Amino acid sequence: MKKTLTSTARRDASGGASARARTSAAPVPSAPPAGFQYSREQFEELADLALTHARKLGASDGGVEVSEGAGLSVSVRKGELENVERNRDKSLGITVYLGQRRGNASTSDFSAVAIRQTVQAAYDIARFTAEDPVAGLPDEQDVANDYPELDLFHPWTIGAEEAVQIALRCEAAALATSKQISNSEGAGVSAQQSHFFTEHLRGGERGRQGIFRGGYASSRHSFSVSPIAGKGARMQRDYWFSSMRSPTELASPEAVGRYAAERALARLNPRKIATTECPVLFEAPLAAGLLGAFVQAISGGALYRKTSFLVDSLGRQVFPGHIDLFEDPLILGGKGSAPFDDEGVKTVARQVVGAGCVKGYFLSTYSARKLGMRTTGNAGGSHNLYLSSRQTQAGDDLDAMLRKLGTGLFVTELMGQGVNYVTGDYSRGAAGYWVENGQIAYPVQEITIAGNLKDMFLGIEAIGSDVYGYGAKNVGSVLLNRMKVAGS
Repeated sequence: MKKTLTSTARRDASGGASARARTSAAPVPSAPPAGFQYSREQFEELADLALTHARKLGASDGGVEVSEGAGLSVSVRKGELENVERNRDKSLGITVYLGQRRGNASTSDFSAVAIRQTVQAAYDIARFTAEDPVAGLPDEQDVANDYPELDLFHPWTIGAEEAVQIALRCEAAALATSKQISNSEGAGVSAQQSHFFTEHLRGGERGRQGIFRGGYASSRHSFSVSPIAGKGARMQRDYWFSSMRSPTELASPEAVGRYAAERALARLNPRKIATTECPVLFEAPLAAGLLGAFVQAISGGALYRKTSFLVDSLGRQVFPGHIDLFEDPLILGGKGSAPFDDEGVKTVARQVVGAGCVKGYFLSTYSARKLGMRTTGNAGGSHNLYLSSRQTQAGDDLDAMLRKLGTGLFVTELMGQGVNYVTGDYSRGAAGYWVENGQIAYPVQEITIAGNLKDMFLGIEAIGSDVYGYGAKNVGSVLLNRMKVAGS
């Protein structure tokens, strides 16, 4: 059972990794990127039309973004095709400032008439909106006048028939793993890509230094499967997936299918446990959720509204001294990479937590001004995050982390929300495995784990070397010294 959950198996069933690099500024294509209908030049013309009309109406400042997305999704179940869906969407959004009054509107119609009507709508909203002393474009010194090309666009020229075959291979591998795999909730394949262009109008001017303009294309592809083990009341379900920007870095469908099946098989014959208080080990993909809770708590919106349990935490100890958190938006091909944020502010690598102390928040221009601070380039969210422990050794894989746990709970699934970001109270349904003397003893279900995030963060004893990249969050399994576990 323990073998099916090892870091090596998980890594083989997840796909490749990204490397850090910086290159020169992105070239402007003369034709639409692969799979799109609009080129960068066409986007620039649409943005020009919108901002010219905003200036004509009397806007002091403004911002426009033009985007297009396209993709293919298929799903199969028990060897049969269930769904094929193609998506193609486009949008132009305009924000108009009249002094410190702001209005915004958007349209999916790229005709000149529709764009002018959209600008007019944004202008009218601004006219009747109350003044906000911190509303406005980012400061000129924060704007990304030059930015690197980060290798984020790898289109997958896959047809529906080929995508269906990949999904069928993935599900077939899961079903063939064991006779105890009795059913399937299905498998799916998704190939998605998008591109955008955005530009600012500042003081009625465009095109000069300090006025942002830029854009790029990106992609994200994935497949997943959800097998069911056992029959009747004994049925147990689990799943696995692989998600990458480049299709060549995806794991094989067979590896994903087998690993998903092994996870489902490992959950057969679960037991209930008595209510207790014990150490808890979070599997790496779930540990990314703990990191997400921390990001939410030190994000600008929650901080200036005072709806966070970590208000005024800058410079304070919130983790043990061996914990660091690093943000690097400039990873070549990274899932959370971006040369600038949603406002055109340049992104930079930085230490968010050092030796357990908060060194910085996640701030947009607006939230930074509300707090009397400077933007951190996080309008739109965090970028590539790396939570690590200075005590982690190269051999601290999942088996080693189970030995460090000793006797306690190893959590592999969480259910429900159960997080109060105002107080930090944490309570969620869970399933996983009871561990005795560093070895998995048996699967458990129908339990609830509870604590307070302040105590949980300070109670991190170890972080594994089994780092898993869950979206933009990279972290190994996380061992907490103690949590309440409610069972039978």
